[in-house]
Amino acid sequence: MNKSEIIEKVSNVTCAKIEAADAVEALFESIKDALEIGERVTVSGFGSFYVQFRKAKKGRNPQTGERIDIPPKKVIKFKPSPQLNDKLN
Repeated sequence: MNKSEIIEKVSNVTCAKIEAADAVEALFESIKDALEIGERVTVSGFGSFYVQFRKAKKGRNPQTGERIDIPPKKVIKFKPSPQLNDKLN
């Protein structure tokens, strides 16, 4: 499912397609803004998005076998709620 399909489903339930597109955009922007400042975003019954810091580590170039340094970075993680996990299993 992509963003346009989400907008279509929202517009079928609530309002016009343009208003649904604005609502979906606002939702995604709010999530992005919260994650940028390191805030956890929890959607009850769905799950949580959060930022996790990965430490620097050593790695290998698979083509040459040369050892390389992998720099530290922030990654976005998602943890599904128990209700969502139950539906999937």
